Amino acid sequence: MTFTNRLLGAAAAILLLSATTACSATSAPVNASGASTATQAPAAGATLTAVAFQAAIHLPNTVLLDVRTPAEYDQGHLAGAVNLDLNSSGFAGAVAALEPTKRYAVYCRSGTRSQTAMSIMQSQGIDEVYHLGGGIAAWTAAGGVVVRG
Repeated sequence: MTFTNRLLGAAAAILLLSATTACSATSAPVNASGASTATQAPAAGATLTAVAFQAAIHLPNTVLLDVRTPAEYDQGHLAGAVNLDLNSSGFAGAVAALEPTKRYAVYCRSGTRSQTAMSIMQSQGIDEVYHLGGGIAAWTAAGGVVVRG
């Protein structure tokens, strides 16, 4: 085996190892007890994985917002979430009434509405806002618990 072949083989092994390590890190289950807490706030406007979102929502001064419809919220939501329907006519007014010094963790069903809500919130002066990529679907797929009613 030539040096070049060994070098290519080693590079392929490293890539394979890093790919499998990265996949296992992002597919780690959400801790149902909610004991995990982030050590620092996510970047403003960040899209978080379910695991990172679960840790970040436990940071002090964080408000958890569910921007789905009330019917969707009643079918299952994250514990402690406040329902603020993006599609309601009062959404912009409700955002204007939010405390701009708090941090907001936003989610929806799949991540589309939460990203839209996050943009609206930022345009109204709320800087510390991030959302759950993949929405509550990603949350439950990662083992996250939802409450009903």
